[in-house]
Amino acid sequence: MIALNLLLVDDEAVDLEWLRRRVASNPLLANCQVMTASSGFAALKLMEQKPIDILLTDIRMPIMSGMDFARKAKELAPRIHVVFISGHQDFAYAKEAIQMNAYGYLLKPVDDEELNSMLQELTSKIAQERAQDQALSETLSLVNQELLFRWLNEETSEQAEFHVHGFLGPMLEDGLTVALLEIDDLAWKMKELSEEEQRRLKSSMTDFIHGFAATHHLGTVVRSYDYHFILLVNENKERVAAPLQELIRAFSLRFSYTLTIGTGKPAAEPSQLRDSYRQAQAALSIKWIVGKNRVIEDAKEWVPKQPIAPNLEEKVDRMLKAMLDYDLVTIDDCLHELFGGENPLTGKNDIYDLIIRMTSKLHADLLQMNEHLYEILNWDAEQSSMLFQYETVQDIVSWLRRRFFELSELLYLKKQRQKRKLIDNITQYVEERLDTKITLNEVAAHFNFTPNYLGQLFKLETGILFSDYLNELRMKRACALLMDPALKIYEIAEQVGYKNIIYFNRQFKQTMAMSPGEYRKKQRI
Repeated sequence: MIALNLLLVDDEAVDLEWLRRRVASNPLLANCQVMTASSGFAALKLMEQKPIDILLTDIRMPIMSGMDFARKAKELAPRIHVVFISGHQDFAYAKEAIQMNAYGYLLKPVDDEELNSMLQELTSKIAQERAQDQALSETLSLVNQELLFRWLNEETSEQAEFHVHGFLGPMLEDGLTVALLEIDDLAWKMKELSEEEQRRLKSSMTDFIHGFAATHHLGTVVRSYDYHFILLVNENKERVAAPLQELIRAFSLRFSYTLTIGTGKPAAEPSQLRDSYRQAQAALSIKWIVGKNRVIEDAKEWVPKQPIAPNLEEKVDRMLKAMLDYDLVTIDDCLHELFGGENPLTGKNDIYDLIIRMTSKLHADLLQMNEHLYEILNWDAEQSSMLFQYETVQDIVSWLRRRFFELSELLYLKKQRQKRKLIDNITQYVEERLDTKITLNEVAAHFNFTPNYLGQLFKLETGILFSDYLNELRMKRACALLMDPALKIYEIAEQVGYKNIIYFNRQFKQTMAMSPGEYRKKQRI
């Protein structure tokens, strides 16, 4: 027998007590706690204190009807099983109950056999749900959690992808929504605590979040970096906010800290789960803008109260492109258009709203490129507060200009390092295979580029065509080998990738203005 919490709600005291006695005497519920409430208001207050598995409620109650109460209960606990009880055989009620996805509908006076049958079905169903939850929880072993965390944050091998897709499959059948949990201000608040006190506090907070998710059947908690947790919520987005808000409330009551949660969109397949994770990251990243101790939806859904800065998205897109190209003039032009232009903003609130919208979109776009605006610039809440200390728009724009120029330089340097590394890898690849008939097509295929793109990139980064580079490299190698008198010229030709000795002689003479033999004789003199 499983342990359950049942809540019976009826405004008629005699009916409520009679129902309680009959439910409590059911042998199937020997390990269960049966609670009662005489109104929907009292029941909701009780639900805030304890998780409820089964709700039996009368439909006709004053002020807040049983139907209205059940809707609020479903928002608070989406997985609760609702059974309506009514003394009126009214099809409209039954139809509304079906639309609410209620588990059952009983008529007063409730028949014992019918009540016991429904309770038996419900306990079996809940036991099955808990077994599935346990199976999913066990599926995510510590190793799988580590693998999933890496899979969400970086590219992984085909073998890792296959493994992750394998254990995600059953979890995604009913859909998952990624929620990222961040404990607010924990780092600086813990500075006064000893290391042992810090360890105990973190452990206690971690246990609380895991316990809440398990007790409320909210989903699976996955390890993340300090003060953060990944929660795979097994509910669709429309029903996610209420239980997460309850988690935030319960956390703040248990600890003297607050919790902020960013959510993504529902996912039904692995690729969508990655998208949901990125969306949750973007949502959580605007905490410093919209405030903490709350659930933040997908960042792109957030807009200020009043429309400002026409064509903002187009201008920010142009500014981001300029940043990636290290085009400082265009960045400055975009800032001027956003904050000045023909209709400059003068209100302080309008200026701050514009900054919030601009940085939010910029950050969300960079996240899609696996870049993090605030991490690149080491832009924390303390730095952000500086914006609100300036007294003129010019000072604010000047501060933003410096930061965006810095961002552009850092992005450009990172891009250049990546290109330089690619060119170094290409030249090493060519040098190691100089004795073969290597071509641009072969090199491009090896590095997963089109020959046209790789040829243009190589010319842009080295200032020389790939074919000229390859010929120059072969001639340098041939000259070095010609210094060895033991090597015959046809052997040297083969070692630098020429199978035809005549063609090698022609190419060498064209490059060096003498034949290989003449070059060898000249070096001996």
